[in-house]
Amino acid sequence: MPIKLDDIDVALLESLIKDGRKSFNQVSREIKVSTPTVKAHYDRLVNVGLIKAVTLDLDLGKLESKTGERLEHLRENTIKNRKIKFGKGMIIEVSCDYCKGSVDGAPHTIKFGNYERFFCCTSCKSLYKEKYGNRMNTLK
Repeated sequence: MPIKLDDIDVALLESLIKDGRKSFNQVSREIKVSTPTVKAHYDRLVNVGLIKAVTLDLDLGKLESKTGERLEHLRENTIKNRKIKFGKGMIIEVSCDYCKGSVDGAPHTIKFGNYERFFCCTSCKSLYKEKYGNRMNTLK
């Protein structure tokens, strides 16, 4: 007998598609049901085989080797072979969460909930707070 997705299933899936790292507690607040309900629906979706895995999706274009060489050319080869070597000293390119510009040096940060946002300058940080301040306060 097929299992039909209900409103909770759909809301849970949409929430996890946006960010699969969310806790059941975060999802429950977002979709306005209890945490045990979210866990029960998640477990059911795993058990029926709809949710097969929680995976890591890397943007290899943001990595550089110690020598500054871009690693984006490894992406196709890495996906095919499922092999990549991460090394100490590799650099993750960070872009500003407000203007999307490059963050050079130490980024200006905001931490709220389980999130951390990075900014290129204090102006972008302030503008981000202005724009999303109410949302950030609800997650604290």
